[in-house]
Amino acid sequence: MSKILETIGISKTYHTSLVPAEALKDCTVSFEEGEFAAIVGMSGSGKTTLLRLLGTLDVPDTGDILLRGKSVLKLTDDELSALRRREIGIIYQDYSLFPEYTAYENIVMPFHLDGRKEDRAEIRDLMDVLGISHCRNHFPNEMSGGEQQRTAIARALSAHPAVILADEPTGNLDAKNSAEVVQLMKKASQLYRQTIIMVTHDRTAAEYADRIITIHDGVVHA
Repeated sequence: MSKILETIGISKTYHTSLVPAEALKDCTVSFEEGEFAAIVGMSGSGKTTLLRLLGTLDVPDTGDILLRGKSVLKLTDDELSALRRREIGIIYQDYSLFPEYTAYENIVMPFHLDGRKEDRAEIRDLMDVLGISHCRNHFPNEMSGGEQQRTAIARALSAHPAVILADEPTGNLDAKNSAEVVQLMKKASQLYRQTIIMVTHDRTAAEYADRIITIHDGVVHA
């Protein structure tokens, strides 16, 4: 396998109070193509900061972030926007589905925002794999929490990004749905050869990953 995403000595300090908060300290970590990795840490450990930096939603104070061997910190705002649309998929804890659109419409939204046409047969197959074909014409308020999260996963997978970042994807689900969602993420990683990086405080969910990375007080132990 080859490296798809890596950080080189990145650090991040927030200055929101009288005392600066070091959220991330000299972090060097890499992720392989097709890998399902879990980043585990307590609340405030720095795992969400790391995820935001990996997703180019924030900029490190020091160090570099490479995607496919190229620095993302050297990109213009327009280039970063295109990168997020095409190379980085994000799965949120609260699903972040558009309530006025059906499951299918939510899934293909990344294509429409990027001015592209989806492959309908491929989307149908993806919905089959994730067990949400019956939700095709359902609106979010007509679906269960597990079905909404699977729809969010399908949306992240659909555009074939290089990396998918999952922010506490099981946080709003019960134990049964949590296990099913994480198992499906692992299956999708293997099936579509996409790198999935999941941030979680749930050790049970993390056990499904190929590799567990721990973070404590801003220090990453890969």
